[in-house]
Amino acid sequence: MKLQDELPLDHHLATVYRWGSAFCGVVLLVFGTLGFADELSPFNTHGNSIAGMSTNGTLSLISVIVGLVLIAGAVIGGNIASTLNMTVGTLFLLSGFVHIFILDRPANILDFGMTNVVFSFVMGLVILTFGMYGRVSSKLPHDNPYWQRRHPDEAARESLARTRQGAPGGALPAGSPRTAPHGATGNPGPQQGG
Repeated sequence: MKLQDELPLDHHLATVYRWGSAFCGVVLLVFGTLGFADELSPFNTHGNSIAGMSTNGTLSLISVIVGLVLIAGAVIGGNIASTLNMTVGTLFLLSGFVHIFILDRPANILDFGMTNVVFSFVMGLVILTFGMYGRVSSKLPHDNPYWQRRHPDEAARESLARTRQGAPGGALPAGSPRTAPHGATGNPGPQQGG
């Protein structure tokens, strides 16, 4: 089974991945574009700020690129959007952790301040949550393509049961309780758990 076939295009999860990716991509694109509008120098670390966060030309460029990548993921949708959201979300969280340790050091070439670190953590968690929604959980519904991928035998049994329910002749689904007619033995037959 190919990765793109794992999640049907009309599945409701595809909508969540698309909207999540698009929303976060637009936020980053706006932040980066505002930085370019202020004509920031590439590695300026003298406290220019946009929307309460310190920035420079390089951070604006990175924001625009990541925003466009997320928007492209939203256009593609499906598993690609989900995986992209999880990857970008993880990178944001890692960036937040790294920048905590280099805030007041020369290595802080992106001019991160504490507001940027908090934004990086929050945005990382939001993007990561959109990517993991309906994909990483112990209680996924059985129509979920990820649950079906992880439990192929049970998914096949349930699919066969659904097929038999619609079959002519009153065929019983697999795992349904079967009883003997009262006229034949006088007692119901053994029941099997489903």
